[in-house]
Amino acid sequence: MADQELLARARTLLDLFRQKRLRLATAESCTGGLVAAVLTEIPGSSDVFDRGFVTYSDASKLAMLDVPGAILETHGAVSRETAEAMARGALAQSEANLAVSITGIAGPGGATPRKPVGLVHFAAAGRSGRLIHHERRFGDIGRAEVRNASVMEALALLHELAASTAPAP
Repeated sequence: MADQELLARARTLLDLFRQKRLRLATAESCTGGLVAAVLTEIPGSSDVFDRGFVTYSDASKLAMLDVPGAILETHGAVSRETAEAMARGALAQSEANLAVSITGIAGPGGATPRKPVGLVHFAAAGRSGRLIHHERRFGDIGRAEVRNASVMEALALLHELAASTAPAP
């Protein structure tokens, strides 16, 4: 079960999406569906939440979100370019107005000198073409903590994009 702060932020986000008649989709890698889980833990979220993609492997990013193989080969799965492609792919494969993506290294393994544990890239995309990217370096604070901090960041990023998006007709 999500903690009360996460649930409160999720409720606020869902209310904003309802007010603007918007729908959302998620594309998650290192969080493994936690953003979708916290949003759908709230009764009635189906009027806002369209769908979620858990694309943990590179193959799933290619198959489900049409992330170009060249991006994965050149920049890797944990990169701004991949996060942005994931968000765009979630929009293309859904009925959502806005989508958020998360890709990172939650740890304890998988790090490189250039991509340390706790590095997470986020992107939010709208049908208007607007795209926001955030990079966070949470540090080696523990796998669960990186994942939980990533969920909070994703909710905040969706809120930022939705607040500046015109209501749907």
